[in-house]
Amino acid sequence: MKRALALVLGLLVLVGVAVGYSTFAAGRDDASTVERRPLDLAAAGRLVFVDTTRGGGHRTVAAAGLAAPGDTRTDSGLRCERFATGAGIGVCLQTRGGPLPGTDAVILDQGMNVRRRIELAGTPSRARVSASGRMVSWTVFVTGDSYNKTGFSTWTGIADTRTDYTLLNIEGIPLTVDGKRYRSADVNYWGVTFAADDNRFYATVSTKGHTYLVEGDYANWEAHTIRENVECPSLSPDGTRIAFKKRSGKTTWRLHVLDLATMRETPLAEHASIDDQAAWLDDDTVMYGRGHDVYATPADGSGTPRLLAADAASPTAVR
Repeated sequence: MKRALALVLGLLVLVGVAVGYSTFAAGRDDASTVERRPLDLAAAGRLVFVDTTRGGGHRTVAAAGLAAPGDTRTDSGLRCERFATGAGIGVCLQTRGGPLPGTDAVILDQGMNVRRRIELAGTPSRARVSASGRMVSWTVFVTGDSYNKTGFSTWTGIADTRTDYTLLNIEGIPLTVDGKRYRSADVNYWGVTFAADDNRFYATVSTKGHTYLVEGDYANWEAHTIRENVECPSLSPDGTRIAFKKRSGKTTWRLHVLDLATMRETPLAEHASIDDQAAWLDDDTVMYGRGHDVYATPADGSGTPRLLAADAASPTAVR
């Protein structure tokens, strides 16, 4: 009886070792693909995005031709939850395990080599790179802020890739609301988008149950509100309009485009609730995550939404 029990225990140990080794080997193989298939982030004519086709929740950066992004895609193997790129610079938001889980903002060069890794708290939410590649921003959801009754808040950071100067949380920027200097413990920022001069930026700020579009001045380090009920702004390539999500219910949003010269809002033809920071495919087209796919729709409110890339998220058009 004892010998039989010992034999069973021994078999269990061997099975455990085998399973453990298989898991380790699979992890090692997955890690090796990161170095084996890098993308050229400056190569024009492509849509770069987060590929969600892998099983087990693994998301990796991939690219496909802009002319037919639904066709063959190239998978870099780099694991990212959110990704953005501009002028050959990329930012990848990776979840970090361990006793204190968090997020790493990984800044990449043109060949997807790691230039810098910034350790953050929270879980990935938004990522952006300016058109020149100089300015990088990210947003994470965090817990534990005493002022936040819902149990989470956002931290948004900005990094200058030329100087490496980094602000892990921009909540301290002097803020003007409706023409008056504003201070409150519950101020949260998210969804930064940069202008072509790498100085002006737009973002969402929330406070006291209201959300606003703010315009920021990086050099003078100040920001002011310009419109209410604007979330996750995305500046058009020509710098004249902002695509954003506008709250239409407690947990629903409708995509709109705001003309910055006239402040006229145009609802887009997408009627589904979109909880994403949209991006611009070109000056006339907005793209965004809907479900597990990326869709596109005309920026003037006409037309019909179309599937741009299946099993994809967080797109950037490289032109």
